[in-house]
Amino acid sequence: MASPSYSANKSHRNTIFVVDAEILRHEVYPGHQHILRVQAEDCARQARPGQFAHLTVDRQRPMRRPISIMRASPDQGWVDFLYKVAGEGTRLLSQRKAGETISVMGPIGKPFTVKEKKPLLIGGGVGMPPMICLAEALRRQVDVQPLVILGSEIPFPFDSKPSQLMLQGMPDGVIGGMPLLEDWGIASRLASLQGYPGCYEGYVTDLAKHWLEALSADQRAQVGVYACGPEPMLRAVVNLAREYQLPVQVSLEEFMACAVGGCAGCVVAVKAEQGVAMQRVCVDGPVFDGLRVY
Repeated sequence: MASPSYSANKSHRNTIFVVDAEILRHEVYPGHQHILRVQAEDCARQARPGQFAHLTVDRQRPMRRPISIMRASPDQGWVDFLYKVAGEGTRLLSQRKAGETISVMGPIGKPFTVKEKKPLLIGGGVGMPPMICLAEALRRQVDVQPLVILGSEIPFPFDSKPSQLMLQGMPDGVIGGMPLLEDWGIASRLASLQGYPGCYEGYVTDLAKHWLEALSADQRAQVGVYACGPEPMLRAVVNLAREYQLPVQVSLEEFMACAVGGCAGCVVAVKAEQGVAMQRVCVDGPVFDGLRVY
């Protein structure tokens, strides 16, 4: 095997903005989850599904935190982030209030690229935002029929409702969906081991397998898989894609310092023709070909 090499990708240059963004609203949900909306016109205009922003959390704490973009309005200039309090940085961020200003650096990273007619989007926990962002982009493509499967072991940051969009292969009683996706006309289903009403009791990959098994060979040939979530979930998603010989893209999460490729503190090993390439999650990703990562 060849010695690991470092990527020299510089495609991110002149595409990242740093702005002092006003907090428009900051909502709290069960499980220490928060949705933050900021006014950041440049970031909103350039944001693509799968990208993230680097946010300040407090004036006394200079280290930023990378948070995935969940929604962005190019017309109105706002950007939404869903995050969970997991440490001191996000705890400080959770205390920021509407009307205050935080520094937003973004959008950062390589986005998802969808080519298939039946994309399967799988999000777990705080990996849900990139899937919601991608679903919103796909709703404008009339010839694309996405399915979004979301999983969580804490209460979902929205009230699920019975879906009116029927799907092949869904087990009896699995009717819970995300209202926002339902309003967009995008089919969604929820999975959890916590016994939430309307949810599939099991893993997101098991629910995805029910759907894939119900498709014809021609239909499966139109499927591509897109995922973000905890590493064990991503490994399971990639194994599922291998089993059904499907293309798969995954958005990775990693600790970051600079988030613009300078420190190389977020590198991961990616399989390449010459061996292994050490690529930076911040700018070479966060979206990678799943078959090259796992």
